[in-house]
Amino acid sequence: MKRASHFIVAQSWQLLLIDMQINVADVLRLAGLPTDLFNQQQAKITPQQYFQFCHAIHQVAAGREFPLLLAKHMTMEAFDAPIFACVCSENLNQAVSRLAQYKPLIGPIELKVNKSNSRTQLEINYYGCEQTLPASLSLVELVFFTQLARLATRQHIKPLQVILPELPAKQAEYEAYFDCPLTQSPADNSGQLSISFSAVDAERPFLTANSNMWSFFADKLNQRLHDLTATASTSDRVKAVLVESIAAGNTSIEFVANKLAISKRTLQRKLSQESENYQSLLQGIRLELAEHYLSQTQMSLTEVAFLLGFHEPNSFIRAYSQWRGVSPGQYREQLQ
Repeated sequence: MKRASHFIVAQSWQLLLIDMQINVADVLRLAGLPTDLFNQQQAKITPQQYFQFCHAIHQVAAGREFPLLLAKHMTMEAFDAPIFACVCSENLNQAVSRLAQYKPLIGPIELKVNKSNSRTQLEINYYGCEQTLPASLSLVELVFFTQLARLATRQHIKPLQVILPELPAKQAEYEAYFDCPLTQSPADNSGQLSISFSAVDAERPFLTANSNMWSFFADKLNQRLHDLTATASTSDRVKAVLVESIAAGNTSIEFVANKLAISKRTLQRKLSQESENYQSLLQGIRLELAEHYLSQTQMSLTEVAFLLGFHEPNSFIRAYSQWRGVSPGQYREQLQ
């Protein structure tokens, strides 16, 4: 899946904040973003700035639940092109499949769609975040998908299940909105953020379906995805390949070069031009994933070692100890 290093700022964000009576200037100031951000043509922000923006909204909302405000004020006119195009889909299944493809154009979020005969489950993962998100902000995506289904079908769609890494303080208000209980993610997958809809609701026709409008948007969105890949740095593209392949043990530079359709020598040269080298990138991805697994899951060190592409746990323990100066077991104890 593609990962972007920058995202175009949608003008719809400003409209939503105004409708929710959240002071735009205060949000931008707290996020450390330019005060004229929404006046700039094609303004872009990094993943970290995206999350700073989210934190700032949470602060300026001052106790009001931002996700529930979003549900109240979310309208078709507030959608930017990738989302509005997906509203033109035939049903929720088609819409989320399209959104999974175009999420890299919207923000540092990856969407995985799991379909079965009884349900459609959406799993959401964030990347590029260096700080813990408030529990309420984890709900933004889940509220969005629920409200999208309700707007497009004009039916009171009820999720089958809502799973969160951490339950919000105002749990009852969210359960009233979703019309279903909230569940904390299990110990063996403590970072899980997902929502499930019944197969019947996921196939319920969208009253907003418009194949002609979709055709209008599709070419432009595909071009933006192409540009996303074309403008990404070589190091970003290497990291994206490693994130997807490392658990299968495919960590060699030859494998990555082949995935990028370039020679090993060309890959090394391009990384050198960016003052990077392959082994440092591999180590950085392994360290990032290791600390995610150690802090967010109850996986054993053997399981973590396997997911990081190490052939045996001792190799992982030695490597981690060299990176951080403490063993992975000690790191996990410090967190506790």
